[in-house]
Amino acid sequence: MASVRMSRVDTAWLRMDNDVNLMMIIGVWLLTPAITLAALRERIGDKLLKYDRFRQKAVVDAMGASWVDDDDFDIARHVVPAKLHRKRGQSERQALQALCGELAATPLDPARPLWQFQLIEHYEGGSALVARIHHCIGDGIALISVMLSITDGGTDPPKRRRNLAAEQPDPDADWLSDAVIKPITDLTVKAIGMAGGGVARSLEALASPQQPLLGSVEMAKSGLQVLQDAAALALLADDSPTQLKGKGSGRKVVSWSEPIPLEVVKAVGKGLNCTINDVLLSSAAGAVGGYLRDRGEDPTGKEIRAMVPVNLRPLDKAWQLGNRFGLAPLVLPIGIENPVERIYAVHARMAEMKGSYQPLLAFAILALTGLFIKPVQDAVLGLFAKKTTAVMTNVPGPAQPLKFCGSTLRQTMFWVPASGDIGMGVSILSYGGGVQFGLITDERLCPHPQQIIDRFEPEFEKLLLVAMMLPWAGEED
Repeated sequence: MASVRMSRVDTAWLRMDNDVNLMMIIGVWLLTPAITLAALRERIGDKLLKYDRFRQKAVVDAMGASWVDDDDFDIARHVVPAKLHRKRGQSERQALQALCGELAATPLDPARPLWQFQLIEHYEGGSALVARIHHCIGDGIALISVMLSITDGGTDPPKRRRNLAAEQPDPDADWLSDAVIKPITDLTVKAIGMAGGGVARSLEALASPQQPLLGSVEMAKSGLQVLQDAAALALLADDSPTQLKGKGSGRKVVSWSEPIPLEVVKAVGKGLNCTINDVLLSSAAGAVGGYLRDRGEDPTGKEIRAMVPVNLRPLDKAWQLGNRFGLAPLVLPIGIENPVERIYAVHARMAEMKGSYQPLLAFAILALTGLFIKPVQDAVLGLFAKKTTAVMTNVPGPAQPLKFCGSTLRQTMFWVPASGDIGMGVSILSYGGGVQFGLITDERLCPHPQQIIDRFEPEFEKLLLVAMMLPWAGEED
């Protein structure tokens, strides 16, 4: 069987599964009209399997792990039918959410490629597709690229001639340079808020050794920033104690909202001189704070920390799969009840993240843990878990609805896994002109995430009301 060494970062993700959190990305597609299992299998076989990784299984050894071709691959094991088991009084959506929670807590077969699609052929007048993909296969940006490629008219990955002899020696050779320094292109620099500054030029100098480095004031400043950010990561205080932190049960509950028009969110941000992210994150913080108040906990003065993924690769390389992202700690002011005060607090927190090297340093730490034995890796990642309440992703999807097997993809949502004992994953996704909010939580820590979801739109409407009361362009105060 042909095999390729797994990168250290991907190895770290492979070994991160524990009894509380499984490292699977869960996605849901709602399709109208319905599609058949036969059509789905044909599409997956024709499109998804052009990516070698989806035909390979992860084989662990003393030195780490390898990707090995599954010579007994059978698409019927990976694209399977599913049925909703509705309890009395349950809606179809509630039954689908229950199924997603159950699947999020069910391990994939380690003897096979680490992915599976389950199709509910009849759901709300169409079909529902639930996808599970282990994080070691790829990060969110990579998997979004893959999912787009399997839609109608999607672009296949570039054809590559497999040269196993060339791939074999060390897939992590010069990984720090290749994955952390060289990818700091204009795109990545903008992603972490450093576009056009001396930091960008200094990193370009690092990637091009022929350029003189000694005596560079900008390089000295960049080095100082790295040291400051490294110290900040190491000295992060443990997160505020709330009901949302603690040892989970491993049972998962998922929920999601109906989309809010993206143009309205943009208008609110513009009216308040804030970004779309500020508006959405402030609404999320308000929803969490309101949930805790209703459950008898006073969050006044409290903040919770969410780890936010930051892409560290050019988007045109996403088809290569694997994990190339860092993590930036974002503080959410859940204890501020006033929506205006809260959004400007979020705005200030986002500004503090700009120019930070923390995403790069977090990537380096994660890569290094791939060298350690699992108990050491777990100990390192446990330190991060103590300082964090949630993992949060905010992904801009296609502006126009997509087609899949001739049907319209009318709504989509996904959830990312959380490491260690972190019990909450927050997903914000824009798609087809709308933006929606999703949660996955541990049942012991947050048994009713829908109660948080239901507060998201009211918190947003408070900001909308404030924006509508502001003077419009051309009007007198």
